[in-house]
Amino acid sequence: MKKIILIAALFMSFSSFSQDILGKWKTIDDETGEAKSIVEIYKKNGQVFGKIVEILNKNKQDAVCDKCEGADKGRPILGLEIIKNMEKSGKYYKEGTIFDPTKGKEYTCRLGLTDDKNVLQVRGYIAFLYSTQYWERVN
Repeated sequence: MKKIILIAALFMSFSSFSQDILGKWKTIDDETGEAKSIVEIYKKNGQVFGKIVEILNKNKQDAVCDKCEGADKGRPILGLEIIKNMEKSGKYYKEGTIFDPTKGKEYTCRLGLTDDKNVLQVRGYIAFLYSTQYWERVN
């Protein structure tokens, strides 16, 4: 019986280490504290990407990216890929970018789980300046 409990405890501890950033996350605006959207983070070609799969403000469901440049200009924000080319580096995902469609700006990005595996730290950088948001896992 003790062996079974020990094995179960080990399995549970390993499963908590295997928690990853993949899945759906509720974005929380760092300035207003308002929940804005649901972003699905997924792997594609060995890198991590994220796209907006739900807009929480019903009045902005049909919003388009007026501040985007190039092919994304005028495209619906719903479905827009905002996280691109992230690669695992230690406990973080780095080397990619995050796009803010409300400002039309792209930032260098770092993603990582906090001690609470249901909270994702999302940090956008311009040079040495950064802004941090904390997104909540959606089940």
